Amino acid sequence: MRPEHLTSDEALESFLRGFEAGSLPKAEWTHGAHVAAAAYYLHGSLHGSLHGSAQDGAYDTAYDSVLPAIRQRIQAFNLAVGGANTATSGYHETLTRFWLRVVAAFLLQRQPSSGLEAARQAVAEFGEQRALHSLYYSGDVVKDSAARLGWREPDLRPLP
Repeated sequence: MRPEHLTSDEALESFLRGFEAGSLPKAEWTHGAHVAAAAYYLHGSLHGSLHGSAQDGAYDTAYDSVLPAIRQRIQAFNLAVGGANTATSGYHETLTRFWLRVVAAFLLQRQPSSGLEAARQAVAEFGEQRALHSLYYSGDVVKDSAARLGWREPDLRPLP
């Protein structure tokens, strides 16, 4: 994720509008961008909007409300930039759910005060950790078409 997207609320919201509209350059939809979007949407869900002091369980509720929206947005973005959502490419259900859970648990601990702060903290923590899932899954979950199309429970350790 380009650092300038995390300089202000306006910059992050502009970046997310580009993602949602499918006008963001494909090269900018990086792992860090996925993490930032997850954090921003989770934080916003807790505060009454998917754009915009959590208690235990609050991020579980946010996860449940954010998952369908982020799933749809990622799938739509992939199509808008010329990709496809198939058993071998595009949207990955298991990794999306995995990262939403990881980011939600992180935000519950950190209690960021804004969507921008949630995105900044999550990107600082996880923006370069593309392979974190390998601590939770045996085998190559990325290339597993069943995991791409549907949820696969971690088999090495439980999610946070």
